[in-house]
Amino acid sequence: MSGTTMIILAAFVVYLLIMIVIGAVYMKKTSNSEDYFLGGRGLNGWVAALSAQASDMSGWLLMGLPGSIYAFGTGQVWIAVGLFIGTVLNWVCISGRLRKYTIAANNSLTIPAYFENRFRDKKKILLLISSIVIVIFFLVYTASALAAGGKLFTTVFGIDYHVALAIGAAVILCYTFMGGFMAVCVTDFVQGSLMLIGLLIVPIIAYFMLPGNLTELIEQSGAAGGAAAFLNPFQNGDRPYTFVEIFSQLAWGLGYCGMPHILTRFMAVKNEKELKKSWVIAIVWDILSLGAAVVIGVVGRAYLLPTILGENGAASSESVFIEMISKLFTNELAVPFIGGIFLCGILAAIMSTADSQLLVSASSVSEDLYHSFVKKDADSREILRVSRLTVMVIAVIAFVIAWNPNSSIMGLVSNAWAGLGSAFGPIVVMSLFWKRTNLPGAVAGIVSGGLTVIIWDYIPLVSGQTLGSATGLYSLAVGFFVSLLCIIVVSLATKAPSKEITDEFERVKEMK
Repeated sequence: MSGTTMIILAAFVVYLLIMIVIGAVYMKKTSNSEDYFLGGRGLNGWVAALSAQASDMSGWLLMGLPGSIYAFGTGQVWIAVGLFIGTVLNWVCISGRLRKYTIAANNSLTIPAYFENRFRDKKKILLLISSIVIVIFFLVYTASALAAGGKLFTTVFGIDYHVALAIGAAVILCYTFMGGFMAVCVTDFVQGSLMLIGLLIVPIIAYFMLPGNLTELIEQSGAAGGAAAFLNPFQNGDRPYTFVEIFSQLAWGLGYCGMPHILTRFMAVKNEKELKKSWVIAIVWDILSLGAAVVIGVVGRAYLLPTILGENGAASSESVFIEMISKLFTNELAVPFIGGIFLCGILAAIMSTADSQLLVSASSVSEDLYHSFVKKDADSREILRVSRLTVMVIAVIAFVIAWNPNSSIMGLVSNAWAGLGSAFGPIVVMSLFWKRTNLPGAVAGIVSGGLTVIIWDYIPLVSGQTLGSATGLYSLAVGFFVSLLCIIVVSLATKAPSKEITDEFERVKEMK
């Protein structure tokens, strides 16, 4: 291993040790399940905002999105536009109402528990269905983060992918297991800050070190359709984007209101004042980070020449940010420790999502399944022990799913995002804003949304193709509206909610 690689490795080791220390510190402050799952509802605005956004974006922000832009051009920007719109609406419209409603609905600690309490589901049907959906799709989501970590270590250090996968999974497991929600949120705050710094600095420096004109260099790189098409957001190579393609990318924004790992941040904020502060911080972070990720894909296309990622044995396009940092800080600027810190930003993006998903999955199994169905008299300390065991089991299963080094980060994230967004997004919105929503409607919405995505993405129904492949339409766009329609139709066709439920709805509506 060269001296430069050793210096970069030292930066990684320092960073990882800091994350583990944070987990150890908060382990001492975690005494019960409410502390482990929601941090005692004591998050301040800065931590809530950066934790929510860091856990949201994951390795997709620093690998998946720049890689798509690098490979296909700025037409991929519509995903970023959709996600930005979704972020704004989620913070402005959902966060405050959800926080108040989860407190009013028997101090619900998890999204499945909120559904159960909101609809007075005494048979715990919603709790069971919601927990199953979370575990299924979060396994895929967590696997995408672990796969991104494996690719990062492999690209930077030349370590075997499977060894790299094990290292990343072990560190994430360590601090999530120990510290729970507050450890995850504080590490996410650090990680969100590190991600943003790297995203902003690297493309600016790389742009000013280009050996020529950006447009001419992109033309030389052999981009499909030439530089004009590559830089045109309405062009996909040598043809215009279709309405379906743009709509499918914008539809990513629909997923936000159904992401349990983001929604739990809203539930955990200290008060309304801190929540409103979080809006501004989160939205500004989103504008800067998404914009910078797009610029990385564009500048990287020119800066990395004569290397063309994805061709002639070069790394995949999803490694564009890693390759830019490696070239910039180990060849041209010769400051490998700083390069190592920026590479830690990619690791931060990966870890900030994986830890949140492990925690939400653990809460669904221990609080919603174990406590509700297996041992109803379990105290908070026992639930805490079950939660930590669940974190270990889910991490191992996600590790197995991520074992294939050729798995696409973008593909895994896309499928999980669609499943969670379709199953939970519509019922979260309707439970907060439509008084007539009832228990049968909620069940119909969750089941129809989740099943639509599975059928659309995984079952070949058209000449050996899935409906997603045949139509080009993103499954979230279909699943979300199928779920929404089922909630409305079934709720109107069945008995109206009780007076107790509607009175609670009105009280939450009037809460300041």
